[in-house]
Amino acid sequence: MPSILEQQMEKVNQQTKPSGPGSIVSRVISITLIAFCAFGVIYSIGTGSMGLAVFAMLFLALLLGLPIAVSLGIASLFSIYFFTTDPLPNLAHKIFSGLNTFPLMAIPFFVLAGNIFTTGGVAKRLVKLTNAWVGHIPGGLSIAGIFACALFAAISGSSPATVVAIGGIMIPAMVNNGYDEKYAVGSIATAGSLGILIPPSIPMIVYGVTVDQSVGKLFIAGIIPGIMLAVLLSAVSFYIARKNNFQRAQKTPMSERINALKDSIWSLSLPIVVIGGIYTGVFTPTESAAVAVVLGIIVGVFIHKDLKIKDFKALLVGASKTTSMLFFIISMAMLFAHILTLERIPHSIAELIVAWNVGPMMFLLIVNILLFLAGQFMEPTAMITILAPILYPVAMKLGIDPIHLGIVMVVNMEIGMITPPVGLNLYVASGLTGMPLLTVVKAALPWVVAVIFGLILVTYVPAISLFLLSF
Repeated sequence: MPSILEQQMEKVNQQTKPSGPGSIVSRVISITLIAFCAFGVIYSIGTGSMGLAVFAMLFLALLLGLPIAVSLGIASLFSIYFFTTDPLPNLAHKIFSGLNTFPLMAIPFFVLAGNIFTTGGVAKRLVKLTNAWVGHIPGGLSIAGIFACALFAAISGSSPATVVAIGGIMIPAMVNNGYDEKYAVGSIATAGSLGILIPPSIPMIVYGVTVDQSVGKLFIAGIIPGIMLAVLLSAVSFYIARKNNFQRAQKTPMSERINALKDSIWSLSLPIVVIGGIYTGVFTPTESAAVAVVLGIIVGVFIHKDLKIKDFKALLVGASKTTSMLFFIISMAMLFAHILTLERIPHSIAELIVAWNVGPMMFLLIVNILLFLAGQFMEPTAMITILAPILYPVAMKLGIDPIHLGIVMVVNMEIGMITPPVGLNLYVASGLTGMPLLTVVKAALPWVVAVIFGLILVTYVPAISLFLLSF
């Protein structure tokens, strides 16, 4: 039986199929772009330009509808075959060497841990806890949902899974308590994006491996920006609820608050153990991922007793599918990065920007605009593996901290998760509620503005990301 998330993805595929007169214009534009890219491929062969060839072939494959991993692989193999003397059999060794890194082992563990926590009753306990403490203030249920998303993000590391786990509980609860449905959907769909910023975060692992930076430092650097964004989103919920005079829930007695805290103590201990272990140096991020799996099984099976032995087959299969997809993208992206290195494209771009006397402030603005545009069409892992090798050398020449750059990239990916046409969180929220996608997009706008404001702060106040690393 497919998972809830897989069901939502099927709805995404159905909703994104072109139809009507508008699709004719889209097809004409697509055919024109395909022809332009095909000409670029032919021209690159004639002129011997490998740099042009790899990008022309990449965009040609993407426009033809091939998956991002396949497109990266085809573009890389095409360029290597026609423009280098590298024997093709040696490419298998390059791919294996790229994947044979200790930090990447954290990905399958964190994916499995997220699946375990989603099934093991963690989400409903976090919702009960946050609702008990803040549910009575204006917009309290929405604020409770936002902080439940933040706490669940510190366990799962997945934005869509956070929307499904928390939204499936909080959206109906808000509607039943007199909140506007658009308000409920907009707040939770946006708060779910915290799943890739608050550690553990798979995009942070991929960034760290791609540019050879400490994954542990990236995790620690994401804590304060994640909390700050949760507060900003809560402020928007509070303002809208107070302005529209939404009904408040009854204040929960202190005894029930304490009981909710006791019931959630094991759920809360999971991120504390994982992040605390990394921060204190007890174990590495990869080891912390394995610890998270073991703790999740112990809590889900023996303490909460919501996780059954029969659930493990589906959990393992789901984690294997997700991990395979991510590793396929990473491996093909490493071939792509090999081409960029051979052509010295990142170094050339860095030298060009430095020659233009572009300062750090302007460069970060360019980075945000570029990542915003890319986020409308690519998922986070693909964005990192393609753009990080290009942006990183420039940032180093301009004296920008690589950890700060990584957090800026991840916050941009959050925006990509909540803006169309590839805003997966929007599709998931639409599938959960049956609300039309365009309505979900409009409903999420106030909270999206808050995330953009948070991005500006994170971009131009590096201390927000780097403060904890100073200790």
